[in-house]
Amino acid sequence: MDHTVTALPAFNDNYIWAISAPNSRYVVLVDPGCAETCINYIEQNQLTLVAILITHHHYDHVDGIKALINYYSQQTINVYTPAKENIPCATTKMHDGDVINIDELSLKLSVIEVPGHTLGHIAYYNNQLLFCGDTLFSGGCGRLFEGSAVQMYQSLQKLCCLNDDTLVYCAHEYTLANLTFALTVEPDNFALITYYDSVKQLRATKKSSIPTTIKQEKAINPFLRCEQTTIHQQAEAYLHKSLSSPIEVFAAIREWKNNF
Repeated sequence: MDHTVTALPAFNDNYIWAISAPNSRYVVLVDPGCAETCINYIEQNQLTLVAILITHHHYDHVDGIKALINYYSQQTINVYTPAKENIPCATTKMHDGDVINIDELSLKLSVIEVPGHTLGHIAYYNNQLLFCGDTLFSGGCGRLFEGSAVQMYQSLQKLCCLNDDTLVYCAHEYTLANLTFALTVEPDNFALITYYDSVKQLRATKKSSIPTTIKQEKAINPFLRCEQTTIHQQAEAYLHKSLSSPIEVFAAIREWKNNF
């Protein structure tokens, strides 16, 4: 079954993702930080909520869960959450390698643990779709609020191994700001320059820059390109010291982005 993924903008720059299918009345929500946004979408489209997928515990990803459960109290709604984080209303705690089957949508998703932004952060994926919360952004990656640079680097490397054509649904519209930084780190990357121009046009008309793809990110995202000579040299120039590994380069440009 082909699935439709709809962006539900929330707060200043969040995306809640609604997964549905043609000729189906069912819907799954990913990271519903705002219940009102979700309820409006569900009611307007006469859908039935069957599951909620949570990537991590931050408020802008979980604050709508209780209100949604209460509003749809006559329905059975499975709430899938990271096993290593305390999420309200969790019904199924997910570990690395676990598989979710949502029969109503013929949707099968696997779980991958991607610590870094938070210690228990997870992503949901199959060969076509990746819901990665605040781990991988287009042109960037999440801040290290709980995890280490080593953890985040390793998590991003896991995502790099997914199918190139996988559609990447991250949780924020940060792309233009991320690409501005990326161009500072790798100014001669033609693919990056081209992508920046296209995203700038999209955002000028308030259109979403998401989804991106794994292939696109491997071509333009400095946090996935730490082995590139230019990025290595730029990271060393930023820190004024030699760096011996891609992980050290990653840590340097993550710190640089924090202060950019």
